[in-house]
Amino acid sequence: MFDFSIVTNWIHQTLTSLMPEGLAVFIECVAIGICILLMYAVLAVILIYMERKVCAFFQCRLGPNRVGKWGSIQVFADVIKMLIKEIIELKHADKFLYELAPFMVIIASVMAFSCIPINKGMEILDFNVGVFFLLAASSIGVVGILLAGWGSNNKFSLIGAMRSGAQIISYELSVGLSILTMVVLTGSMQFSEIVANQADGWFIFKGHIPALIAFVIYLIAGNAETNRGPFDLPEAESELTAGYHTEYSGMHFGFFYLAEYLNMFIVASVATTIFLGGWMPFHVVGLDGFNAIMDYIPGFIWFFGKAFFVVFLLMWIKWTFPRLRIDQILSLEWKYLVPISLVNLIIMVLIVVFGLHF
Repeated sequence: MFDFSIVTNWIHQTLTSLMPEGLAVFIECVAIGICILLMYAVLAVILIYMERKVCAFFQCRLGPNRVGKWGSIQVFADVIKMLIKEIIELKHADKFLYELAPFMVIIASVMAFSCIPINKGMEILDFNVGVFFLLAASSIGVVGILLAGWGSNNKFSLIGAMRSGAQIISYELSVGLSILTMVVLTGSMQFSEIVANQADGWFIFKGHIPALIAFVIYLIAGNAETNRGPFDLPEAESELTAGYHTEYSGMHFGFFYLAEYLNMFIVASVATTIFLGGWMPFHVVGLDGFNAIMDYIPGFIWFFGKAFFVVFLLMWIKWTFPRLRIDQILSLEWKYLVPISLVNLIIMVLIVVFGLHF
């Protein structure tokens, strides 16, 4: 498996040999930031197109098919439309909070995205409390949503923001408990070590039934945390007029729209990293020839393949189940998912303590 740290170390050594180390580090940070934003934009385009095609498939429709081959340019047309649309300024809004909210949502999304190891040696933020940092960074997004509702000075936007805030904060608990269950199994909160510990088998296979339960709960809670169907009450247009971003237009609305899709990809990426081996290839014990062939496939191909598979599962959930009421959403979390997650965590602790794991 190719280690990208060889390339990054060579680049760093080359730059430091040509200029002061401080300037070299600054250039590296700028380059990494540009790469993150480019990947952010490319993934958003792919996910939006994928969403439309998957939705059409489940509803026996065609989806985009006119603008470009197979409707492939439709997303770019929508991006151009969003970029040139006028950004409306509200008279009685809290302008500072109103302007700040979309950027808070985007910053939270980018910070969480930076924690994901795409390949060996190809991680941006990798330290021993990576799981805690990811949970903390992703939690900033709810602040942006609440600021959007409050800063808009619109009662409907505020109601949508409060609903969304209650939903996200509630389901973060199940997400955290599911991730903590796998942290107990691996004994580390560093994402690179979590992936390395799955070299001899993905946790979804060698973590026993608690790992499978944690995976299912994580998918449900992660879908709810990203405000996607059937948990998309903040955007129930019939009652909340699109929720917390009612008063936003142009790219301000675009930031919220993009953050939803990238947050969905982050949820899928974390599931891939913790449960499905990250960039580790699929191995079968005893089949050395098959395993050798799997090792030839680059790690980032494995990562993105698994991540998009999980994205497909999340879209499948959205376009299969009807929208839930707010009381049903909170009952599902507090009466079912949290108790099950706590019992599941205790079972995993017992498995590790008594050495029953592989």
